[in-house]
Amino acid sequence: MRPRVPVLAAAAALTGLFMTPDTTHGDEGMWLFSNPPRALLKERYGFEPDQKWLDHVRLSSVRFNSGGSGSFVSPDGLVMTNHHVGADDIQKLSTKERNFLRDGFHARTRDQELKCKGLELNVLIGIKDVTAEVEGAVPAGTPAAEAFKLRQAKIAELQNAASDEKANVRGDVVTLYAGGQYHLYTARRYTDVRLVFAPEKQIAFFGGDPDNFEFPRYDLDICFFRVYENDKPLKCEHHLTWSPNGSKEGELVFVSGHPGRTNRGNTVEELKYLRDTGYPYLLNRLNRLEVLLGSWVERSEDNRQKGEDELFGIQNSRKARIGGLAGLMDPALMGRKVKEEERLKAFAKSFSRSDGPEVLAAFDTVAKAEKVRAELIKEMTVLENAAGFNSQSFGIARTLLRAADELPKPAGERLREFAKSRIPILKVSLFSDEPIPEDLETLKLADGLQFLAVTLGPDSDLVKQVLAGKSPRERAFELIRDTKVRDPEFRKKVFEAIEAAAEGMKAVDPALLKDPMIELARLVDGPSRAVRKRSETEVDEPKRQAYAALAKARFAMDGDKVYPDATFTLRLAFGTVKGYTEDGKPVPPYTTFEGLYKRSAEQGNKGPFELPKRWAERKDRLDLKTPFNFVCTADIIGGNSGSPVVNRAGEVVGLIFDGNIQSLVLDVIFDQEQARAVSVDSRGIVEALRKVYDAGELADELAGKR
Repeated sequence: MRPRVPVLAAAAALTGLFMTPDTTHGDEGMWLFSNPPRALLKERYGFEPDQKWLDHVRLSSVRFNSGGSGSFVSPDGLVMTNHHVGADDIQKLSTKERNFLRDGFHARTRDQELKCKGLELNVLIGIKDVTAEVEGAVPAGTPAAEAFKLRQAKIAELQNAASDEKANVRGDVVTLYAGGQYHLYTARRYTDVRLVFAPEKQIAFFGGDPDNFEFPRYDLDICFFRVYENDKPLKCEHHLTWSPNGSKEGELVFVSGHPGRTNRGNTVEELKYLRDTGYPYLLNRLNRLEVLLGSWVERSEDNRQKGEDELFGIQNSRKARIGGLAGLMDPALMGRKVKEEERLKAFAKSFSRSDGPEVLAAFDTVAKAEKVRAELIKEMTVLENAAGFNSQSFGIARTLLRAADELPKPAGERLREFAKSRIPILKVSLFSDEPIPEDLETLKLADGLQFLAVTLGPDSDLVKQVLAGKSPRERAFELIRDTKVRDPEFRKKVFEAIEAAAEGMKAVDPALLKDPMIELARLVDGPSRAVRKRSETEVDEPKRQAYAALAKARFAMDGDKVYPDATFTLRLAFGTVKGYTEDGKPVPPYTTFEGLYKRSAEQGNKGPFELPKRWAERKDRLDLKTPFNFVCTADIIGGNSGSPVVNRAGEVVGLIFDGNIQSLVLDVIFDQEQARAVSVDSRGIVEALRKVYDAGELADELAGKR
């Protein structure tokens, strides 16, 4: 039995990872690169990655600011990710004459590579534990509202000191263990990113929504970009090499990527909030949006080109939340969470000092905060989260309005999205010349305004002011027609004037902000900030303090062999290539090209199962026995899309693009019996590039022959 350690003494040594050893299952873990599971890997698989291996994989991994992961796969800045991660950028580059989402894209020479609009990639170059600095900025007993301000001020100070705009380095303080630990991550920013190759969406998302989160799968969910620096391809020392042999069943593999967010460290009361309130409310919203966009994209090919990527995102989120909700309603899985919590409470009760009552009180604090969260969910959704004004135009208008208010403030007093370290990436997005379709904006805003009226009530004074005596559709049409915020030159002019005014400690010329959409943002900004403040001070801050106490208690109970919940920061997962059993039948770990053609034929080669023309015509060229997709037991979640799958040698054997339906419970608890990560096989990628797309030069670059 492990010796008992007082919580306060353990706090000073808090360096480890979060789930308890007694409850860790199989290949569970989204591990920090600063504290990888070396001993576990050595004991279980006879492999212990050294620091050189870890640094190489970390520096070869990239994060997409649009949400997703990727990796450098050649010394000339070639980046591999999923088609669905790059889809938004592919769509932005498309025109009426050239629909790259539908037809694919292939730059056969470097001069044909297309520069993306507003895309930024980040590479993690440094990790520093700054827990002592952040915690030291908040004296014990500080009221929640003041504690939040002091903590944000220290975080802003640390981020600003680590950021260097000229060197394209950004600093971010990452909260781990829900406030139990803080790390300062520094990342190299790359903003000149160009599209190299993308297949047709029909093969990248073969099977469509019916096969999404399912297995067997047959998707070529890949695309390639290239990073440029000083108008030349980036020369990168760290890049992953390609495995000539791929993977094999039972082999140990690793996934390096950016899992978005998990809730495994949450208390049972918080999981009940998600089960009973959070997920059902979100699902109602997603269903509404799916019907709206689904019918709109079917009306014309032009509509489809403008809206299909957003529709895919909504469908994907809807199905993911359904799976997550199923996990929360599973008595066996929730029973495990209850037992984990009871174990921690029993441990806390055994303390002879005051630490035990503090830990037990933390559970009550979270429960109280969740009640406030449930109370605020509707207002937070429609106002601060802007679902009541659903459009890019409103988002831009609010950014400009708030920038004018926030930039003149001291760094520690700003809203966190306007921290100095975040301004460069904000500009990349704000100044992008991507087209923003007026008809789609009108459709979404009209629905948002209707949602606002339904949520707050048509007799609400705020709703009446927002609608200005018009129907939601009429008001949306008027606002989108008259606003100038969709013009990138207008946005740039206004923002640069705001920056200049802030530097000179002057007020912004009100005439610059005279725009109907900005005026709408101003109208709702007061109520929106008010509900945000309540959420930050009555939900976020109390929970942060409570979870910090719980994290320290868990560390005292189980030591450093634990890992934190996912936070869209770089993590390392591991597992084996392994099938599973479903409904009493074995599901093999691999699919092949032969299975692709069989699946299409079974569905009459129609709808989402229709093969692109070139795939039908070039079937005879392919080795149909080539592995196409495969599954492994690695612990992944949304955000891992585009993550490379590598072997012990650090060679690419696959590309994560999905999880099966059973993996959707991984938001809240790990289960290895059936949950699997789904990847495109490295052998299938090369086979398709050479024999379907005549992209031999790209396949050669992956193989290190160029």
